[in-house]
Amino acid sequence: MNFKLDRLSTEILLCLQQNSRVSFTEVGKRVGLTSPAVAERVKKMEDLGIIESYTTHISHAKLGYQLRAIITLRAFVGKLKPFLAKVDTFKEVINCYRITGNENIIMEVVIQDQSHLEKFIDKLIGYGETRTHIILSNVVSNAPVIKFKNEQRTS
Repeated sequence: MNFKLDRLSTEILLCLQQNSRVSFTEVGKRVGLTSPAVAERVKKMEDLGIIESYTTHISHAKLGYQLRAIITLRAFVGKLKPFLAKVDTFKEVINCYRITGNENIIMEVVIQDQSHLEKFIDKLIGYGETRTHIILSNVVSNAPVIKFKNEQRTS
């Protein structure tokens, strides 16, 4: 199935990235299409995997997690695979990526306080060397990745 990611589809994606619960009627008003036309384009983008999911952003602080941190892990020899098998069981980890460079893993974690952070790091040090960076604030968060300059063709 060919689908051209034109200006209208790009604008629809931008609307949905700002608020995935916005109605097709409202999106249509913003981009100049009827609600059924918006629904058809969204369905095509879902079918092609351009739209992967719809999510809810929550306040970790209001749930009792006062600190956020970025932790990198440089795995000890033979410890990367065991870590990869275990990391999804750590409730503190909200994002985890396998990366290139000196470290193998970068994680975004939410922590209740310094004591909780220390205990969490203690869990990690059996897998490798860690570096922890406390997040002070968001500078850019969930920025749209759509570029307007070049229209893209997705097959």
